[in-house]
Amino acid sequence: MHTHLITVAELQALRAAGARLMVFDCSFDLMNPAAGEEQYRQAHIPGAVYAHLDHHLSDKMAPDATGQYQPHPDAASGGRHPLPSRQRFATWLSSVGFANDMQAVVYDRQGVNYCGRLWWMLKWAGHDAVAVLDGGLQAWQAAGGEVTSGVEASHFQSNFTLGPPLRRLATTADVAAGLAAGARQTVIDARAAPRFRGEVEPLDPVAGHIPGALNRPFGLNVGADGRFKPAADLRAEFEALLAGRDAATVVHHCGSGVSAVPNVMAMELAGYPPAALYAGSWSEWCRDPTLPVEKG
Repeated sequence: MHTHLITVAELQALRAAGARLMVFDCSFDLMNPAAGEEQYRQAHIPGAVYAHLDHHLSDKMAPDATGQYQPHPDAASGGRHPLPSRQRFATWLSSVGFANDMQAVVYDRQGVNYCGRLWWMLKWAGHDAVAVLDGGLQAWQAAGGEVTSGVEASHFQSNFTLGPPLRRLATTADVAAGLAAGARQTVIDARAAPRFRGEVEPLDPVAGHIPGALNRPFGLNVGADGRFKPAADLRAEFEALLAGRDAATVVHHCGSGVSAVPNVMAMELAGYPPAALYAGSWSEWCRDPTLPVEKG
């Protein structure tokens, strides 16, 4: 069972052995939501299922009169990419034929920015056998891996059964409570430094960050080859960032709960226990005028 990363060679071996697995292509572009699916249609690993961030991995109703998307009443978080309820997510997994006895392999071509979302959601659904293809589609193609184009045939529906969550979801109330005097909480923000400091804000109505948060842009976790850095390097970097703070108190977030996941995974690769994810993230936090905001 692969639970964090899988190499191209390991995936090729599983496929050659006829293992029970499903590969998911999670390619996406925030500024052009149709681009990821078009990339998938142009080239993907044969048999891969396309997982669309907006349609499959988020739970948004139609926009309201102001043009803002609102989460469904049963969504597990708010923000720009509301986390679907576990049951709604299980229904989608069943619709694409994913079953509890399968190994899941997720990838994108954007430096783990989007496939990490599905990795975390499967853990949250109680499914441990999910791994990120290290290096993404680029690594697969560089190793001579076969790709195909177009749309894959539909799979027979399965009956995916939820298990106890294997990762912790933090809510806005949880994070707000963690700001209280004497509370033990360390928020790590995965957004780019200018957004974190509040110098620019291209996506959300308020600039800044959660008071006391630390900044670690998600791209710092991968090397020039698109693969995660060695565990020892990640450990040293997180130790420097935490500067003595208890890793067990960490809550990860970003703009909308997507690009924070590479930080979640990197800490686990570095040997830390799983940390919480605040899926609503800045896009949920900043829309509540009662919550504090910090800049700089």
